[in-house]
Amino acid sequence: MKIVELAQERKAIDVIALDLRKTANFCDYFVILTGTSMTHIKSIADGINDGLRKDGIRTHHAEGYRESKWVVLDHFSVIVHVFDENTRLFYDLENLWADAPKLKLNLKVK
Repeated sequence: MKIVELAQERKAIDVIALDLRKTANFCDYFVILTGTSMTHIKSIADGINDGLRKDGIRTHHAEGYRESKWVVLDHFSVIVHVFDENTRLFYDLENLWADAPKLKLNLKVK
């Protein structure tokens, strides 16, 4: 998945993807990941947006850049959630959407 590759290029932490096709009707997938600081979170989000733009894919909507504790990138069928660690733990989207299967990702270990 291109979004996962782009996030990993920016050293995103604990990257997961949930398949929501049978669980939700507003998108097909969530990609959830963590950044270590406001700057890192913005860098990850920018890297995803820039990388997809090179492939002709534009972000429909983005939220959270100002606070950078939870940046949401809406690409219609895929919604990306870039969290700081505490905000990710607080909202616990993985548990909230526990019925959605996790995709097996080929994560690069460095």
